[in-house]
Amino acid sequence: MTNGGHAVGATKGFIYIRSEYPHAIAVMGEAIDTARRAGMLGKKVAGSNFEFNLEVREGAGAYVCGEETSLLESLEGKRGVVRAKPPLPAHKGLFGKPTVINNVLSLATVPIIMDRGAAFYKDFGVGRSRGTMPIQLAGNLNYGGLFETPFGITLGELVNDIGGGCFTGRPVKAVQVGGPLGAYFPPALFDTPFDYEAFAKRDGLIGHAGVVVFDDTVDMAKQARFAMEFCAVESCGKCTPCRIGSARGVETVDRIIRDENRAKNIEVLEDLCNTMKFGSLCALGGFTPYPVMSALTHFPEDFGARPRLQAAE
Repeated sequence: MTNGGHAVGATKGFIYIRSEYPHAIAVMGEAIDTARRAGMLGKKVAGSNFEFNLEVREGAGAYVCGEETSLLESLEGKRGVVRAKPPLPAHKGLFGKPTVINNVLSLATVPIIMDRGAAFYKDFGVGRSRGTMPIQLAGNLNYGGLFETPFGITLGELVNDIGGGCFTGRPVKAVQVGGPLGAYFPPALFDTPFDYEAFAKRDGLIGHAGVVVFDDTVDMAKQARFAMEFCAVESCGKCTPCRIGSARGVETVDRIIRDENRAKNIEVLEDLCNTMKFGSLCALGGFTPYPVMSALTHFPEDFGARPRLQAAE
């Protein structure tokens, strides 16, 4: 962030951390104090005439504040509500001033690129997805945790070789990649390389690289319902597709689960997802269709469809 501040002429940086992570807040505060004592923050950074200071700000538990403009609202002490764009934060951001805003994953790549050069960093990864990604392995796994690797490892290698498969000993049924609004992939897609383009081709997201594994006892219709419910709870309420669409989505999935005019309600759910994906103001409503539609596409039997093998017969 200090390098970024020097590049754009900024003198102040804010690190926004959700209040649910008190250990991270404490460690980051200690790191800032250490950097300041070492002369790497303050009035004369590293003996230069450049001034830069950092401050940790705690969020109040709103998932939507992962969206840049609602994060800015929260930093200003307001309710975390998404701003309409334009103007972009680079033109009018925090307190009305031009603001550079990046995810910590992006900022963490700056020192190594400056130290070793762009060619060194580009040597990791595949295609257009370069560098490394810290992947969070969680859910029904023998070996969960944080695993940093260059882009290109397959989803199957992550789940089976690194994660060790399901701790229940049962077969893997679904893997969600990209956080609570990521798509669900079945084992048939385990050959997918972990890179942005490969996941996009299969209607998936890498997002913040959270990987959650489920065994064959999971009910994917209920997972689709959870995605809609999560959106309804976390929505800032500013745009109609997200605010109303998610609530109607929960109701529609409930009707499908109860077998009330299932075919018609699945059609309604698909249409609703399309509206949310292209009509929402930010990615919260725009990404909610990913888990819903992937569950519907890859696991139709959980929505009342006959198993594929029986249908073929």
